[in-house]
Amino acid sequence: MKILRLLALAALLLARLTTLDAAERKPNVVLILIDDFGYECVTANGGESYKTPVMDQLAATGVRFEQCHAQPLCTPTRVQLMTGMSNRRNYTHFGHLDLSQKTFGNLLKDAGYATCITGKWQLSNDYAGPAHFGFDEYCLWQLNRRPGRYKNPGLEINGQQRDYTANEYGPDIVSDYALDFIARKKDAPFFLYYPMMLTHSPYDPSPDSDDYLADKPNKARDKASGHFADMVAYADKLIGKLVAKLDELKLRDDTLILILGDNGTGRGTPSKFQGRDVVGGKGTTTTWGTHVPGIGNWSGHFASGKVCADLIDATDFLPTICDATATKIPAELDGRTFLPQLRGEKGTPREWLYAWYNPSGGPTAKGEFAHDAQFKLYADGKFFDVAKDGTEKSPLDDDALSTDAKAAKAKLQAALAQFAGPRPAEFAKQGKAFGGEDAPAAPGAPKRKKKAK
Repeated sequence: MKILRLLALAALLLARLTTLDAAERKPNVVLILIDDFGYECVTANGGESYKTPVMDQLAATGVRFEQCHAQPLCTPTRVQLMTGMSNRRNYTHFGHLDLSQKTFGNLLKDAGYATCITGKWQLSNDYAGPAHFGFDEYCLWQLNRRPGRYKNPGLEINGQQRDYTANEYGPDIVSDYALDFIARKKDAPFFLYYPMMLTHSPYDPSPDSDDYLADKPNKARDKASGHFADMVAYADKLIGKLVAKLDELKLRDDTLILILGDNGTGRGTPSKFQGRDVVGGKGTTTTWGTHVPGIGNWSGHFASGKVCADLIDATDFLPTICDATATKIPAELDGRTFLPQLRGEKGTPREWLYAWYNPSGGPTAKGEFAHDAQFKLYADGKFFDVAKDGTEKSPLDDDALSTDAKAAKAKLQAALAQFAGPRPAEFAKQGKAFGGEDAPAAPGAPKRKKKAK
């Protein structure tokens, strides 16, 4: 009997220790950035052209943001997202992240997280770049070269170039690496940053397209959108595989998932949205260039089925991740945590968002503006009601402003005044483009192919 009592006591102590460990364990973090993926692409947002059942379900059981914004182009957004700072403060030039910067990878690695990045890099600094910015391991496209990313891709995996020739699909390879990382690191907190290759052009077939293995894609498809719908469906499918892996490993309750787009949908790509036609605005500072999906899901911790109209942008994700993981939030940030809103609380919503945009870097912006959900004011004085005029065709006349519009303009003028003056000198020099896709022309930039096959 004494032995039985001792065994029972030991079992009780073990159970308590297990409970304590579970309570003290920091959450895993999965951050998914979808390439060239505007707000209108998600069915839950009102999109009518594409199938996104996984994202719709994550939104239905989590929080969906109606006013999530990014920079109009990929590298500018990636720099903001990874550092929590406005491009005005630390952006140098296209295809580059300055080595002086600290990212969420650095912060979470220092906090004891296993860290991994899979997908698209486009931030230069060669093989040493991912480790310098806090990532233990990586499976990436466009790290130190730019081959194709889709069928028969060329990738860099932990310091080695890998070229595929047996009809492998690049997004599948990086997805499989991500799932393997999760399985290997399931017993301790991990951070997976997953900047997807999809859904950037060329709008080529996915493995689920009927012409994936054809020598030439189906010419009957719409020239403007090609296989874009298939690519959106496949991106959603890969997110579903990741969620399924977390479920399989019983990690869903321990893992927060955040999803956003890096900029608007590819310029000129037509979609149906909330009963009307819209066209992708990537590369423009209009609403359709910056408005992207924003979804947060963490079973048992985030609100379920909540739609949040608060303004958030790419700089806000770093402090939110730090807040959720009890990691110290750096003092010098432009981002603001929206963790309270994810929990269904009021939080401290933004009254406006600010953007400084110039893909080439340099001392001045190609587009500098402040906006809220309805109005946008540019530094040159142009003022728009973007809720009614999303393509910004009709600037508002000061003499005809409503009372609400006058108040909004005054608020946005005060916001822009906070950023008056020159850029930091070390970031104000004109940089040379890395030569990645969408890069602006720059003297001395490496030559690049017209189209990735």
